[in-house]
Amino acid sequence: MQENPLYAILREHMPGMPERDLPRFAASLSVDEPYVAPVVAPSVPAGRMTQARHRSGQVYPGVERNYTLYVPQQYEEGMEAALMVFQDGARYLGPEANAARVLDALIEDGSMPVTIALFVEPGEQGPGLPVYGGGGNRSVEYDATGPDYVRFLLEELLPQALEGYRISGDPARRAIAGISSGGQCAFNAAWERPDAFGKVLTHCGSFVDIRGGHVWAERIRREEVKALRVFLQSGEHDLDILYGNWLLANREMASALAYRGYDHWLVTGEGGHSLKHGGAMLAETLRWLWRE
Repeated sequence: MQENPLYAILREHMPGMPERDLPRFAASLSVDEPYVAPVVAPSVPAGRMTQARHRSGQVYPGVERNYTLYVPQQYEEGMEAALMVFQDGARYLGPEANAARVLDALIEDGSMPVTIALFVEPGEQGPGLPVYGGGGNRSVEYDATGPDYVRFLLEELLPQALEGYRISGDPARRAIAGISSGGQCAFNAAWERPDAFGKVLTHCGSFVDIRGGHVWAERIRREEVKALRVFLQSGEHDLDILYGNWLLANREMASALAYRGYDHWLVTGEGGHSLKHGGAMLAETLRWLWRE
């Protein structure tokens, strides 16, 4: 049998991955999914995109990253805008989700408020993780629980990226999103600072035992209820490897959220560990997330 070409890539970038997980991981990344990427009419006015760099000072000293700031056409100077932050931002700007154009369409038709969005990349310098979590500082930032990453956003990155813009301080007008470890990061950030982010969007969220994300279902059931609205998505062929089962973990999250009465929505589909399903339904998801 011919070896999946992803094996070589996985061996190179995740050298500590158990051999038994290589075919599982490769298969989850290779699912032939039936979902269609979102398309927005050319007549919808496009927002302005600005790319920049950031170098962390206190939280992740010396760690640099790229980010892209999206400002919709409807934003006027002095206006107070809503805010949305996407982890692994380049992935969301890519063809799977076409997120900037989806925002263009939803803001234009009134399904979302005038929203400035930050598409941020993980830090480029860091220890990485031999088995999972990505290179650079990604796993340190995204897979961890605790206040560090959201403190980095609020104290370091957002003040630089949003300089000159008025952003609402109402958490109900501030959302945070991510895929895989970025989804765990988004939920963790909102859980730590529900006064800063009241809406959470996750795709194939890594709520598993990498750096503590497996604790959420138990914590949700036991700890004080927070003012959060949460979207979860996973697929029948999502990852099932050393650190856990992604679909099961997302179902456990949804069960815990339901137990405590959170406004939440779990969608499961036919896909694997990808953004194809989440991207295909991004407009529908954002309408739900931002509904009054």
